[in-house]
Amino acid sequence: MQVTQVRKLTQHRVIVIGAGYAGAIAAGRLARRLRNEDVTITLVNPEPDFVERVRMHQLAVGQELRPRPFSEMFAGTGVRLRVAGVTAVDATGRTVTIEGETGAGNRTGNGTGTGNEAEAGKSNGTEAGNGPAGDVTGTGPTGNTTEQLPYDTLVYALGSSWNTHDIPGTAEHAHDIAGRPGALRLRERLTALGTGQPVVVVGGGLTGLEAATEIAEARPDLDVALVARTALGDWLSAKGRRHLRKVCARLGITVHEHTTVTAVGHDHVTTTPSPNGLARATTGPATIPAAVTVWTTGFAVHPIARATALKVDATGRIEVDGTMRSVSHPDVYAIGDAALVTGPGGKPLRMSCASGIPTAWQAADSIASRLTGTKPTTVPLRYFNQCISLGRKDGLIQYVTADDQARPAALTGRTAALYKELVCKGAAWGVANPTLGRPTRRRAVVQESAPLPHASTANAG
Repeated sequence: MQVTQVRKLTQHRVIVIGAGYAGAIAAGRLARRLRNEDVTITLVNPEPDFVERVRMHQLAVGQELRPRPFSEMFAGTGVRLRVAGVTAVDATGRTVTIEGETGAGNRTGNGTGTGNEAEAGKSNGTEAGNGPAGDVTGTGPTGNTTEQLPYDTLVYALGSSWNTHDIPGTAEHAHDIAGRPGALRLRERLTALGTGQPVVVVGGGLTGLEAATEIAEARPDLDVALVARTALGDWLSAKGRRHLRKVCARLGITVHEHTTVTAVGHDHVTTTPSPNGLARATTGPATIPAAVTVWTTGFAVHPIARATALKVDATGRIEVDGTMRSVSHPDVYAIGDAALVTGPGGKPLRMSCASGIPTAWQAADSIASRLTGTKPTTVPLRYFNQCISLGRKDGLIQYVTADDQARPAALTGRTAALYKELVCKGAAWGVANPTLGRPTRRRAVVQESAPLPHASTANAG
């Protein structure tokens, strides 16, 4: 039987919420794969510029980062930027509620290389798509406008923020570097510190290591301490652990291993030995002086997904199949930190740029395949290395197995620092050039009679 593909008479509305590495890359890749006359791609983000989240420890110590306005990055692509925050997602009614400042600039890459500005929150019904651009539902006393945007396909990429683990005093007294606002607040506080003041970094993971070493290198006059719940770098290879200890000693960082922070005060942190940790001389609670406390004990996903009908796990991450499609709502794709993606060995991928970018590629390609009537393909998701900057002059590249376990090999020193810098620049370059290599003849969108079936588990290896 011959199957006839029927062209859509109206444009398919794709909304991408969140423009970190995953969201921005997904929007650009969709623009690369699909024709402007067939789809509208709207990117919603509370900030007008792309933020290199992997460099927040650099921003916190006073280093300037190159500005990357989305209006320039997506000029000529057809991607529409809405500078607004997402306040709700109705996965059943297929709408996204956003709130943005009245008069804030929103731009559309119109395919000719120029960006057209429009006032946020105003809908004149002339934007391409199935009906008006959005329904204004109210304007608050602060001048913020609330608007509902209907979608046909949603890419959920709201990412994550810092996780306080409900430790008393953390929200009031600790600083985070999970985003630009937190990094700038920490920057202001560090600048105000005098010689000899104590800074405590809580968390011995990748973010904690980068924060502690960056601060110690940039401000050698400060007394920097690192608090780790387990042994320092216990997940690294023997070579990696040796180098990490060498760097901490060189930078004068005091390391408190097998230590758990139980409370944060305005001038100290309260600690206790970690369960199953090595024996310590002090077996009860202790305090560590802290004029500034930097909290880096992991990430927590944006709470919006948990408030929807989407199927999520206990942490609020959206459960997806191998194409990044929600297992409960086929019109929704989740990527980056927001997605619960099964990797090699059946383990969830960790929240990271290394995980987020491949999920964005997969989701964009899957959406494009579905809309154009071609068979979607899945690419095994795996890890290759962990890149850790240890200040501007040192680094550690830990080679890992597909499921993120350390191999014996590791790259260290200035060569590793250069390697990490190239990785960061490459990731930012990929975001800033969203349609590089765009096909000269993109596929047309066809009418779907019903949502395509999807796998029950992710194909991550």
